[in-house]
Amino acid sequence: MEQAPVTVGLDGSPESLAAAHWAAAEADRRGLGLRLLHAWILYVPQPPGVPPDKDRDYWAKRIVHAAHTEVSARFPALTVTEDLVAAEPDAALLRAAEESAMVVLGSRGLDRLQSFFLGDVGLHVAGRAERPVVLVRAGMRAEHPSPAHEGGVVLGLGLRRPAHDLLDFAFGAAAARGVPLRVLHGRPLPVQAYAPWGVDPDVAKEITEHAELEVRETLRPWRERYPDVTVIDAVGLESPARTVVRAAEGADLLVVGRRRHRPALVPKLSSVAQACVHHAPCPVALVPHD
Repeated sequence: MEQAPVTVGLDGSPESLAAAHWAAAEADRRGLGLRLLHAWILYVPQPPGVPPDKDRDYWAKRIVHAAHTEVSARFPALTVTEDLVAAEPDAALLRAAEESAMVVLGSRGLDRLQSFFLGDVGLHVAGRAERPVVLVRAGMRAEHPSPAHEGGVVLGLGLRRPAHDLLDFAFGAAAARGVPLRVLHGRPLPVQAYAPWGVDPDVAKEITEHAELEVRETLRPWRERYPDVTVIDAVGLESPARTVVRAAEGADLLVVGRRRHRPALVPKLSSVAQACVHHAPCPVALVPHD
């Protein structure tokens, strides 16, 4: 059975080209194919031999061809498929996600804080896709990291509900790279942890030890499934978003979860996922889970 490819959405921007390079490296290290997808609602296939000045799809084709040329130069053995579709970009990407191992999209940095800027398409896809969506900004590292690279893969782990797809993706990403997996769990201190002179150390210690035990128990079956992955886990007694974003500095990839089924009037991305999307200084993978 043919394996699902890594799909990257292209729009001709430097950010989408950076996403293509990242996606090519990821497909190469996982032994998967790469699908270059460009959606243009007015696309109509032209008969062979139509000159460029008569082909109204010329620029759409050029976007995909240019990306193909660049990634093939770096990964000549990679199987690359070009896909031009007559559809709205968000609809095309959501359909493609159903047939892909992951979808990779480019994002634009707005300021010196290196925040992400997602347009309507990116937000829609990241919040609804059935497969992981990775957001990559222009200038981010796309090459194979060295096993000695200290950044590794960072996983933001919540403990309120099981997240098997999230854990499998994070461990698989670390295994594919041959780098450590750093698992971070943030837990704000409750009101009873505070005393007039500051934080009660005994209460803080008790909360930390309890959270560390929960994290170890959650990770235990995954450590057994991925014995070659070095796992470093830690608990931060602060906002989960702050804990995870801080840990992402210098990482190869930040992995966070997104619940598939959230109430209708609640944003599709949690506050932690939104903080990571806007402020993490590395590629961010949003992994849907139950």
